[in-house]
Amino acid sequence: MQQTRVNQGFEYYVRFIERFPNVKSLAEADEQEVLKYWQGLGYYSRARNLHKAAKKIVSDFNAQFPKTYKEIISLPGIGEYTAAAISSFAYNLPYAAVDGNIYRVLSRISANDTPIDTTAGKKVFTEIAQNLLDKLQPGLHNQAIMEFGAIYCTPANPDCQNCPLLDFCEAKKLNLVQQLPVKQSKTKVTNRYFNYFFIQNGKSTYLQKRTKKDIWRNLYEFPLIETDGEMDFSSLVQTPEFKTLFENTDYQINKISKPFKHMLSHQIIYAIFYDINILGENMRLQSFEKTELSNLYLYPISRLTELFLESIEK
Repeated sequence: MQQTRVNQGFEYYVRFIERFPNVKSLAEADEQEVLKYWQGLGYYSRARNLHKAAKKIVSDFNAQFPKTYKEIISLPGIGEYTAAAISSFAYNLPYAAVDGNIYRVLSRISANDTPIDTTAGKKVFTEIAQNLLDKLQPGLHNQAIMEFGAIYCTPANPDCQNCPLLDFCEAKKLNLVQQLPVKQSKTKVTNRYFNYFFIQNGKSTYLQKRTKKDIWRNLYEFPLIETDGEMDFSSLVQTPEFKTLFENTDYQINKISKPFKHMLSHQIIYAIFYDINILGENMRLQSFEKTELSNLYLYPISRLTELFLESIEK
């Protein structure tokens, strides 16, 4: 549900659970199929980790989800917060789950200005949360503080007037509510410029799998030339990458897409799709995966590529 409204994410959840009703079915699935069912949600590393975790649960825990904090945190994709949340919510184990809401509440209640995005901050606020935890009802306690942060102690315009913890809030007494919590640094947002080539050779097209440690890892995309900035087609054809891609190949531009602006958590992708027909096939194109146009739906792709395909279907 991160950065996704419940009514949007719910249908993905239902579809995923219908296909993978238990951990064994997920563990036995091919990663490409798992990514395809995840397609559109973003955060694809979570789908890969979910798949890896299912395999580990089957191999190490006899297909039964582990029930201790130490075992839970050993699963791929599960860190301290998620392990504490599962331990307390599912098994009522005494572990404080510290999320963004709880960092904010604890920082304001204690008027503690230790930056929450530092190692020291995470240690300090985890200790405070653990000391405050109701050991008999840890799951209820964790959820209550999260809910309190979401309803009363909000990031902007907190409802201090009706806050049930007003008498205990040091930040309110010191007039520091708007200054807390403190973050050491803002995340830098990177702009990237993608030039995609939807190359049609008869009834076939070309795809490549993103295998590097980057966005959309293990998803498929059309041949791509990434540039340092916006570049029109007359400039693009002069690049070595373009010349290699279409060397000794006759091509015809069918259509140039509208510019797409695709926002990720720390990156903004500016993309153009070039719809191109070719006659013949050079060695560079042979290095891509050639597939029937009618089979494109089988491949897991980014939401950006999905939006382009939706636009040409209209």
